[in-house]
Amino acid sequence: MMKPINKWLMMACGLIVIGIAGAAWAAEPVATLRGGVAIDRETTPPRITQFEDTDQKRPRNYPEQPPTIPHDIDGYRVDINSNKCLSCHARSRTGESGAPMVSITHFMDREGQFRAAVSPRRYFCLQCHVPQHQTDPLVINDFVDVDTLLLNDARHGKE
Repeated sequence: MMKPINKWLMMACGLIVIGIAGAAWAAEPVATLRGGVAIDRETTPPRITQFEDTDQKRPRNYPEQPPTIPHDIDGYRVDINSNKCLSCHARSRTGESGAPMVSITHFMDREGQFRAAVSPRRYFCLQCHVPQHQTDPLVINDFVDVDTLLLNDARHGKE
């Protein structure tokens, strides 16, 4: 059985949480990906953009960054029973497909030993790799890659 003091304390905490949530809900909307439209209001979704669909490799911003997928993958099946990506990117298929082979790191198990087949921990490609659409950024991005940081430090005499 609950002690009366705990019951009152729980009720007070609940009222505080409700008050905070109500104040946040009533506040003016902030600029977000929703364009400043409150969460309880309907918005017009943006138009669906085209996939990049190019054979050009995109530059990477940091070491070990997974490359983006430069083509449409709608309808690709990647599950425990099959992986459509490997029909072009598997070691045995790159000659006929012209696609780059999956990275050698994808054949390494947890102990750092190389396997003959893609490691189960690297089998689900979409955990790291994403298709790229032709679109403008949704929010301002002030990301600076590591090479630019190092160059700026060198120019300013920092190490």
